[in-house]
Amino acid sequence: MFETVLIANRGEIALRVLRACRELGVRTAVVYSAADADSAAVRLADQAVRIGPASSRRSYLNAAAIVEAARQVGAQAVHPGYGFLSEDADFAEICADNGLVFIGPPPAVMAALADKSSARALMSQAGLPLSPGSVAPVPTAAAAAEVADAIGYPVIVKAAAGGGGRGMTVVYAPGELARAYARTRAAAQSAFGDDRVYVERYLTTARHVEVQVLCDAHGNGVHLGTRDCSVQRRHQKLVEEAPAPALPATTLDTIARTALRGALEVGFVGAGTLEFLVDAEEQFHFLEINCRIQVEHPVTEMITGIDLVHEQLHIAAGVPLRWRQEEIRLHGVAVECRVNTEDPDRDFAPTPGRLERFTPPGGPFTRVDTHARAGYLVGPWYDSLLAKVVVWAPDRELALNRLERALEEFDIAGPGVHTTIPFVRRVLDDASFRKGRYTTGIVDRLLATPQPTPAQRSTATTTAARTAPAAEPDVPHRRTR
Repeated sequence: MFETVLIANRGEIALRVLRACRELGVRTAVVYSAADADSAAVRLADQAVRIGPASSRRSYLNAAAIVEAARQVGAQAVHPGYGFLSEDADFAEICADNGLVFIGPPPAVMAALADKSSARALMSQAGLPLSPGSVAPVPTAAAAAEVADAIGYPVIVKAAAGGGGRGMTVVYAPGELARAYARTRAAAQSAFGDDRVYVERYLTTARHVEVQVLCDAHGNGVHLGTRDCSVQRRHQKLVEEAPAPALPATTLDTIARTALRGALEVGFVGAGTLEFLVDAEEQFHFLEINCRIQVEHPVTEMITGIDLVHEQLHIAAGVPLRWRQEEIRLHGVAVECRVNTEDPDRDFAPTPGRLERFTPPGGPFTRVDTHARAGYLVGPWYDSLLAKVVVWAPDRELALNRLERALEEFDIAGPGVHTTIPFVRRVLDDASFRKGRYTTGIVDRLLATPQPTPAQRSTATTTAARTAPAAEPDVPHRRTR
């Protein structure tokens, strides 16, 4: 195992990695920007190195400064967390050139998989089913139109180098395509420095199901079951659960085994996630692979009892995989919601500000991953994720009720600060979500539906409890506040 690991990230994931290292007896060092000087990770790390101002381009995206920090602290490895440089193959190669272990797949593998068009081609060769569309990037709007005409509308134009929900445009009719193509290319160039795009069929009633895999450098691999991440706005996830609900066990097993086969075929090493769209006929289509720890990894940890960051560290240190597939057992249901400092009533606009109150929920089987505290300044410089609330229960109904209870307890307040908690509670109250039969369109549907007043919610709940048939136990009577 490594003596010192440099954590090249911030916020809750930096704290998450730091704690995992401590538990394994590994010394920790973190990098930080001027805006994060008083962060929890800086206070708890064995050593901290300031690498630049608040701007992420001059700090957390500054590869040279991070490598120099690793040299200063004598680190043997760099953990990139998620976001920032976590899927940057050039950064992984720079680490290798400087004698540092990048905790992730080899640079060549990452380069091939971080490019979504290349990943589609590789997974197709490995036998994974793809959504209809182009495999190679489409060089012109006319070429994009040819693909769209062949596969049928609606289609989605995607940046080959995209990620984080950026660089995607849905097109519903031929007359919209040329403008959407140009706009997506421009956005991709601005965000990723790469304007290549491809086109695929857009599934309007799909489920977003993903599979967590662990693969070592010795050719071994396991999958840790599925997660459902269909509750999204602008392709960014709000609620995740494991295992994916309301799909046959045989279908979930097939998706998971297919994902692992694809990861091993392309030489993946580390903790990764293969994402799929599942259509109304329960046919699944490969979407992309993420070569890093996911924001939603806690739900998999809760149902397997496996610490994914521990496994990342062991794999990066060259240790053979410590699990065989037959040893993986899934227990119960876990649900996570992201608490972002955003105002759902203003199109989820960020709401930075200082937190006057911050009291996370507690209780049995309730986990809160956060870097925040009372007095913490939520700045405008970075992602708005403030906390993740994760619960576990033996069954899904209890897990959802437990999450609702936890969100009722969460006390967050500050001048001008809003959070996504009220909207998440709307999701939890939705009948299709409660039944596990929701799709990626759930957020748009809820946003298009006027929110009932507290009096209307109370009346509806009372009426439902009075008239609900006993044969539908998946629509429980729940107290509404």
